[in-house]
Amino acid sequence: MSPPDFPFTHRLRVRWAEVDKQDIVFNGHYLTYFDVGITEYWRAVGLPYPVTRERWGTEQYLVKATLEYLGPASFDDILDIGVRIERIGNSSLQFRLGIFRDGEHLIGGELTYVNADPVTRKSVAVPPAMREMIEAFDRPGTTG
Repeated sequence: MSPPDFPFTHRLRVRWAEVDKQDIVFNGHYLTYFDVGITEYWRAVGLPYPVTRERWGTEQYLVKATLEYLGPASFDDILDIGVRIERIGNSSLQFRLGIFRDGEHLIGGELTYVNADPVTRKSVAVPPAMREMIEAFDRPGTTG
């Protein structure tokens, strides 16, 4: 997996507060980096929070997160967070993510969200217009 496998990347710098006593990024911060990447992905698609709730009355709730640690990042490293849609189901969105330093793949992962009614928190279908916007931006299943 490499940065060109992703239609969207977001760059960030590792802050001092994110590094542990081992002088590497504490593992839990990678989920925060993924969250930042997803937030910026939605903005790039044209669906910044809270547009989905305002437009379609739905929210996305994280239901599964996996991380694969391939190498550590350290203070002041510049990281690129790659984001792409791996799959759009009836009511779910599966994201593939990668974190890279100078093209070196450090962290891989997947996040799965369920599209749901924010009051009942019961799953509902991904709105067709939302699906179209994502597919126009990302074209699921066409990359690496």
